[in-house]
Amino acid sequence: MDSIISVLADNLPWVWVAVTIICVVIESLTLSLTTIWFGISGFLMVFLAFTPLPFPAQLFIFVAVALLLLIFTRPIVKQKLSQKKIATNYERIIGQIAVVTKKITALDKGAVKINGMEWTAAVREDIVLEEGSKCIIEEIAGVTAYVKHV
Repeated sequence: MDSIISVLADNLPWVWVAVTIICVVIESLTLSLTTIWFGISGFLMVFLAFTPLPFPAQLFIFVAVALLLLIFTRPIVKQKLSQKKIATNYERIIGQIAVVTKKITALDKGAVKINGMEWTAAVREDIVLEEGSKCIIEEIAGVTAYVKHV
């Protein structure tokens, strides 16, 4: 047991390189933004291993730096990585008012114009929307906008 400890003590930079690699591999498999901070701390420890600091002190610094990074930077990085998705064209028009450009009935599709674009339109109810009337976009299915009377 003493021989293993002495070998590790003589090769501390390589021990910290191994810790760094293991943490980065675990992070790449989980993508939880947890072990990456330990990997960064391990990378810093590679350089501290060349100083005469004893291993227990290095271990304390490793854990302290990793926990500080985890507590203070993880929420910021997680927020930056989980940006809200940008609404696409069809998602933006749901709930907006459109003008009927071609008569819409329960049996025949028509057309509506919204934001300068013309959409094929249909109704789910048994109603008739005449050309020039206003309607609200309820849903988009494929290239058809389902509308209802205002």
